[in-house]
Amino acid sequence: MKHNLMPSSETAQKRLHALREELNAHAHRYYVLDAPLISDGEYDLLFQELLSLEEKYPELITADSPSRRVGGATLPQFQTVEHRFPMLSLENAFNDEHLRDFEQRLKRFLKNDIALSYMAEPKLDGLAVEIIYEQGIMTTGLTRGDGHQGETITGNLQTIASIPLKLRPPAGKPLPPRIEVRGEVYLPVESFRKLNESRQQEGEPLFANPRNAAAGSLRQLDSKITAQRPLDFFAYGVSEPTALPCSSQTEILQYLGELGFKINPMAEHCPDIEKVIAHFNNLEQARSTLPYEIDGMVVKVDNLALQQRLGNKARCPRWAIAAKFPATQATTRLTGVIFSIGRTGTVTPVACLEPVNVGGVMVSRATLHNEDEIKRKDLRLGDTVLIQRAGDVIPEVVKPVTEQRNGKEKPIQMPKECPECQHPLSRIDGEAATRCPNPHCPAQRIRALSHFTGKAGLDIEGLGAKAVEQLLTEGLIKDIPDLYRLKNEDLAKLDGWGDKSAEKAITAINNSKQTPLAKFIAALGIRYVGEVTANLLATSFPSLKQLQAATIRPMEPAESELISDPLLEIEGIGEQAATSLREYFNDISVQDMLTQLETLGLQPAPPVTETGDLALNGKVILFTGSLTLFSRSEAKVRVKALGGQVASSMSKKVTHLVCGEKPGSKLKKAQELGITVLDETSFATLLNDQ
Repeated sequence: MKHNLMPSSETAQKRLHALREELNAHAHRYYVLDAPLISDGEYDLLFQELLSLEEKYPELITADSPSRRVGGATLPQFQTVEHRFPMLSLENAFNDEHLRDFEQRLKRFLKNDIALSYMAEPKLDGLAVEIIYEQGIMTTGLTRGDGHQGETITGNLQTIASIPLKLRPPAGKPLPPRIEVRGEVYLPVESFRKLNESRQQEGEPLFANPRNAAAGSLRQLDSKITAQRPLDFFAYGVSEPTALPCSSQTEILQYLGELGFKINPMAEHCPDIEKVIAHFNNLEQARSTLPYEIDGMVVKVDNLALQQRLGNKARCPRWAIAAKFPATQATTRLTGVIFSIGRTGTVTPVACLEPVNVGGVMVSRATLHNEDEIKRKDLRLGDTVLIQRAGDVIPEVVKPVTEQRNGKEKPIQMPKECPECQHPLSRIDGEAATRCPNPHCPAQRIRALSHFTGKAGLDIEGLGAKAVEQLLTEGLIKDIPDLYRLKNEDLAKLDGWGDKSAEKAITAINNSKQTPLAKFIAALGIRYVGEVTANLLATSFPSLKQLQAATIRPMEPAESELISDPLLEIEGIGEQAATSLREYFNDISVQDMLTQLETLGLQPAPPVTETGDLALNGKVILFTGSLTLFSRSEAKVRVKALGGQVASSMSKKVTHLVCGEKPGSKLKKAQELGITVLDETSFATLLNDQ
């Protein structure tokens, strides 16, 4: 009589190791190389053997097991994790001249005629993700999120067959101890078609386009659902290129391919910008024939050393740009105009359209921007209009189709009074925007509070725009401090709320009391003060009281030539933002609100600085004259990289004046004050000695 004896743990461990190696190798050949060595049936038998052994010996399951592809336990929610290096967005180019201008900006920054070569890669219309590998094993997967923080979707990414769970050692090179790979998750066009056919048969709502389907699939709390979606992945870079044995973007793509990643075959090395333009035009022609959707091409300076020199702007790298295809367009009829009031009182005309499908999305509203744009385009009610999704995203009205006018069209009139509060509207000379100046306008209040609690503000979980509007309607809040007076029982009794959701919202509100100062400043919604300006302010004035004090211009007549606006001394802050900040913080109602917030326990935290050991920490550099060894932009970047600050005007804070050719009056003032004066050679030595 035969008995099915369970193999010993040691035997099972050896067999599982062999199965994992074999299955991972076959998956790489099938999904990445498109060159399978065995049939699907043979692969399935090996996979079933693996699952059977792991079921018997769950303690032997490893992080690189192909069984991870089928999905795991359902998550209660996604956890947020900070990217070690921000996932920045890209500037856009929309035609050949924009690409040539991009190269000219690079050359001006680098201050020479160095020959630049590029990598040009298809820009997939999917979702950017970051995948972290430690000792060659996939440990964490993140969405891009806001660029600084992403959501953990490790289990969902593990279900995508073209993403290796275990890296393949590159030929003649060691595996990096840690590597953060970035790429695009997408849904192939044919897979999207089949998925929608299946959903239609089952009576489920259809996805608008492949990108929406991919996004919905990746954000499933149950990774078993994600595993059923035929998602794919192309790798396009890493977070820290200097940590790899590569000197160019070309080599990075080759290296990622050696590690086992799928690399887009349409990526092409271009020796000059004209070859970039030619490849862009080729991609546009091939766009409709590709098995995946693309909305443009990403152009990157190939040389990594030059990428390092060029560095980043506030939101995007200098060394890369997204060349976008012409926007998807359609025609429809302009049936009406509504006027939306923004959080700063700006009146934005919005076109009401007969619904039309534009690139897979039904569009019934589109921005008209402002009164001047309406007049410039000569738009009229009843017009047949050409609309497009700018950058394939935001709907806007391009122009009227005047040939189809029948004489019944009517002019669009801007309102004289605010449609929300009936306060007379105003428009300042020189500005395009019409505004409602009433600070108590309910539309502004709703949007200001929604901004404060939303993603661009403090990101208070449970207090989205609809929740804020409900709280205002119910009379529970009128202004920001009222949020911090809310209690569990206030929320639990509202429609759509319960004890648990109320408790979570109150916890999130209390946690926001310790928010970073820059985030708090941005959340206030001060006109002309966004995320970048808020960070500059928090770095220069590390407490709210210091920032408030800086909005009052000091008066010392005896030294008036040395007294400058402390706000304008900050590199990157202009007169427009400075004026707006002074008006905001000198408003009595704002001062009262900030006092209330302080009493309620809100304590914005100063920025964490790690520049103590940097060579120029504590130094404030001012430039004058024309530089020849560096562009002014690169010089500023180099100073900031070494912990120094860059001044835009002479003040007592300046420690060094760098003089180029034909210095101005700043040189005389610096000599009178005993400030260290450097010529370009001395400045270069200062930088290179550090």
